[in-house]
Amino acid sequence: MFDTHAIARVLANAGLTPAQVDAIVDAVRQAAEHEARDLFTRADLYRALLLQTGVLIGAGIAVLRLLG
Repeated sequence: MFDTHAIARVLANAGLTPAQVDAIVDAVRQAAEHEARDLFTRADLYRALLLQTGVLIGAGIAVLRLLG
């Protein structure tokens, strides 16, 4: 979990100004949200593997027809 309050407290204790703390916390939150949107789910992986399997089977059948 992303705890912005804890991050802000640590930065403030390090002597940063409130404006600096806000800017850093906002940048880190944006990076965390962006990263979360780019993650693949298990369902996405299964769909990709199923598609790949279908393509390989289709290519194998096409090769067998060409040779036979």
